[in-house]
Amino acid sequence: MASESGDGNCSAWAARDPSGVLSPYKFNRRPVQSGDVSLKITHCGVCYADVIWTRNVHNDSIYPVVPGHEIAGVVTEVGSDVKGFKVGDHVGVGTYVNSCRDCENCNSSLENHCPESVFTYNRIDTDGTVTKGGYSTHIVVHERYCFKIPDGYPLAKAAPLLCAGITVYTPMVRHNMNQPGKSLGVIGLGGLGHMAVKFGKAFGLKVTVFSTSESKRDEAINLLGADNFVISSNTQQMESLKNSLHFIVDTAAGDHPFDPYLSLLKVGGVMALVGFPSEIKLHPTSLNLGSRTLSGSIVGGTKDIQEMLIFCAANKIYPEIEIIKIDYIDEALTRLIKRDVKYRFVIDIENSFK
Repeated sequence: MASESGDGNCSAWAARDPSGVLSPYKFNRRPVQSGDVSLKITHCGVCYADVIWTRNVHNDSIYPVVPGHEIAGVVTEVGSDVKGFKVGDHVGVGTYVNSCRDCENCNSSLENHCPESVFTYNRIDTDGTVTKGGYSTHIVVHERYCFKIPDGYPLAKAAPLLCAGITVYTPMVRHNMNQPGKSLGVIGLGGLGHMAVKFGKAFGLKVTVFSTSESKRDEAINLLGADNFVISSNTQQMESLKNSLHFIVDTAAGDHPFDPYLSLLKVGGVMALVGFPSEIKLHPTSLNLGSRTLSGSIVGGTKDIQEMLIFCAANKIYPEIEIIKIDYIDEALTRLIKRDVKYRFVIDIENSFK
């Protein structure tokens, strides 16, 4: 995807070591091939994954790391075989930029589950180069992993949909959490959780937010439109909701108990886990006695991503964002660790590299 030189055709910010500190960096993007789309990046969302790989949390960072997998921009060039895009189109790129394109999952538009799926940054691409993400001025991707952003939808608001949005949209649609009149619980009210609330309301659900922080009550109800807000450590409030929810989307990243939440589901209810706690502990009766399901999910396939973008535009669903310049990124990542953002940082790439 990119050469490792200290100069080149693409300006970016990169982390050089596990301190995670980012600074200016240049490298070469590949030339546009027959099936490729090149886009000028205007905005890039800031995801917790950017903390993980800039700081080598998983001991698999390939430095220098150029993070960013919530990318929005404008097409500047298309390859000779590209039919779905033209110069000037508003487009997005999400968390992966390649897959084998021939396995059962790829053939079912579930490229996110392809064993050979290539992340947008910090992975080895099929040509042997290390992928580099959206904290940069442009990116070249095969058209399969590029998505049309509907006309009139703000690019800054579109960026977080490519990870935070699709991460909660996919399990909600897969488990039929889009049935008006049913009840949804959302655990955690960060970048993912606030999108789950917005999708829930757009689907016509009665939404209850679970949080450990009373300070989020006002925004949950008055800004995001939740119907109910519960402090998860309040056993009385939790008891009052037993057997009342059809669905739960669990966005909590830290370790937390599962049995108290599973007990809130109706018979046949589904709890979808989209975060990555270090372990899951639960009693079998929490599932068996109510025929309940605990399910996992990770981002979404190409079909779901495009469908979500169209749905957001049609229903005027917009993430709540704080726009920053790239030179604020170290402070932004520190604030993200402290959960001090409402609800997604978005880097104004276009005006950061002038």
